[in-house]
Amino acid sequence: MTMTFIYDPPQAPYLTLLHADEHIIVVNKPSGLLSVPGRVEAHQDSIAYRVSRVYPEAGIVHRLDMATSGVMVLSRSKAAHQHLSYQFASRITQKRYYARLYGTPTSHSGVINIPLSVDYPNRPKQKVDWKSGKEAVTCFRVIQQEAHGVLVELHPITGRSHQLRMHMRELGTPILGDRLYSPPASVEAVDKLQLHAQCLQFVHPLTAQKMMYSAPIPFSDYQPKSLEETYGYAKDLLGATDKLE
Repeated sequence: MTMTFIYDPPQAPYLTLLHADEHIIVVNKPSGLLSVPGRVEAHQDSIAYRVSRVYPEAGIVHRLDMATSGVMVLSRSKAAHQHLSYQFASRITQKRYYARLYGTPTSHSGVINIPLSVDYPNRPKQKVDWKSGKEAVTCFRVIQQEAHGVLVELHPITGRSHQLRMHMRELGTPILGDRLYSPPASVEAVDKLQLHAQCLQFVHPLTAQKMMYSAPIPFSDYQPKSLEETYGYAKDLLGATDKLE
């Protein structure tokens, strides 16, 4: 039986600002809130909408899935938007996620390089596509044992739609609470997707200074190490530093 989707985004806190200046805005998006408005009126509430109520000129640079929580950066001018978009496209940004998995991977750490493409008959799902899919690369490391599985640290090298969710499923350990890619027992075990964009580093579009923002993991008490240290570990896993610099 197909369940009807009812959009009911969290209202408190309404908007968590991590930083704001004349050029950029950084927020912590909660799980359950869209990054941008949906097509129907009932789906207008989103990070883009909430930020626009304070900063009408704000523009979305990148997105997180509705069910994913964590750090996002928005622009406040066309020039800032272009500069930030270039950084994401050129892999200048550094991103770190944490997820609770349903089960335990057979390997403690590794690199997943599995191409993905849209599963058009089942959108928004993605699928593994070795023939014509886009490159998708993720570095992962098991952090600690937790209820139902383990906590993992994830450094996505590429930024494909549903990349982390698909790659964890391909490991045989889908992310807890993933309604698209995990079994019913995983969804029933928690109240929301256990995936969090914990840290984001980018270059300020005006000052050229490195900016780094983080948000606590809402489903774990783990205290992450420095981004420099964990990215160093990911570089070792990847074996090719040019992809991470």
